Amino acid sequence: MKTTTELTANLWKGPVPAMPAPASLDALAADAVLSKETAMVVNRLFRELRSIHSAWKTSWPDMESYKDAKRTWTKALMEASVSDIDQLRFGLMRSRQGGSPFIPAPGDFIKSCEPTAEMLGLPDVSVAYREACRLVHPSMAGRGRWSHNAIYHAAKESGFDNLNRLDGTLGLKLFERNYTIAVRRLVSGQPLQAMPKGLPTEVAARRTPEVARAALNALRCQVGGRHVQ
Repeated sequence: MKTTTELTANLWKGPVPAMPAPASLDALAADAVLSKETAMVVNRLFRELRSIHSAWKTSWPDMESYKDAKRTWTKALMEASVSDIDQLRFGLMRSRQGGSPFIPAPGDFIKSCEPTAEMLGLPDVSVAYREACRLVHPSMAGRGRWSHNAIYHAAKESGFDNLNRLDGTLGLKLFERNYTIAVRRLVSGQPLQAMPKGLPTEVAARRTPEVARAALNALRCQVGGRHVQ
């Protein structure tokens, strides 16, 4: 059985045979010793990064810096809870689309591993925030027409009272955080807070959970991921 060091050496010398992608990254021990499965994922990730970014040697000029980078990236991925293979595929897809010859910083790559709201057919955060502020106003009590559970979820988590009383800058910052979490939950298949029952349904014709799931499945088809039911 090859060790992580041997796998790294082979990767450094040139392309390695394709290997099946595991379902997720294993937990990383405190001393940053990689499990076999994690090493396979990280090796494959770095091979893809090398093929996408032609100036990769600018960031990794020698074997020592390359190995150090792999340890740093693995820690960063685990700390950010980027543990699903689909997330890595999204990040690689956006790296290919970005066209930069240089290796991104770990934090920038991690940000690209999450589909944006717009990619899922949802409104961007500023539009979603305006909808939330309008619908949580006391004058709209019982008459709200939420366009998607993700917006309602973010508003509920932010607190209706907070959205009513905070100034625009602070309110948007609070809502943006919870909207990002709502989109992340949608991508991972976790439940969102359901919109109040009895509201008109025709407003959801364009941005329903089904539309978001269809958009997510379309994205995953582009990167070879699994479907969401």
